[in-house]
Amino acid sequence: MGRIIAIANQKGGVGKTTTAINLASSLAHAGKRTLIIDMDPQANSTTGLGLDPEKIERSIYEVLIHNHDASESILKTMMPAMEIIPAHIRLVGAEVELVNLEDRERMFLNAMASIKDNYDFLLIDCPPSLGLLTLNALTGSDTVLIPIQCEYYALEGLRQLLNTIRLVQRHLNTSLTIEGVLLTMFDSRLNLSNQVVSEVKEYFKDKVFKNVIHRNIKLGEAPSYGKPIIIYDPASVGAQDYMGLAKEIISNKIDIQPA
Repeated sequence: MGRIIAIANQKGGVGKTTTAINLASSLAHAGKRTLIIDMDPQANSTTGLGLDPEKIERSIYEVLIHNHDASESILKTMMPAMEIIPAHIRLVGAEVELVNLEDRERMFLNAMASIKDNYDFLLIDCPPSLGLLTLNALTGSDTVLIPIQCEYYALEGLRQLLNTIRLVQRHLNTSLTIEGVLLTMFDSRLNLSNQVVSEVKEYFKDKVFKNVIHRNIKLGEAPSYGKPIIIYDPASVGAQDYMGLAKEIISNKIDIQPA
């Protein structure tokens, strides 16, 4: 049974999309069948894998709003073991359209039932908000991965995210757990980075991943070439960081409850 991981933090610029693309490709490189679901209307995971959202006929929007079979929206990527359900600009209106749908928080959960077992890992790139799209992702996930950047105000707004996770656990998805907290944009030369690491570890304890994602120019360049870092520059620090994270997640045994 596949593990669905929501990559969520309502704060923008923390590395959600970078993590979705590069963790998924690293898992695929390790031999795991992997699916990325781009739930962000900005469609950065889609473009970051070399796809043009404007040319996509079926996306996650059609799956959520028009009840299309999820398998019909799956596209192949340059990596044989990794596929994607892309996003489209139409997703911008999905928050409003979901409001009027029955069982609106479980549209994603219901859609994934037919394809979940086809993969080892399904990674959701959530939008930078705590609206209905993110709520759908959390309701339909087994775990949530929280990226936190090693910069000022790193923990700002996290209380709101954690409160949302608790509400989902209480009312919509009792089996949801935190996969882990991922420190991104780490620079060992900066006192600030080391201070943030200490604060995050003090707050989240053993939920913090041992692997951190270092600030790396190649990671920033790769999306403009439509490639994950493991293909764009496999020898880079960024590629090695995400391979380490993938191995850590593979070894992280999660008790997944059947749907």
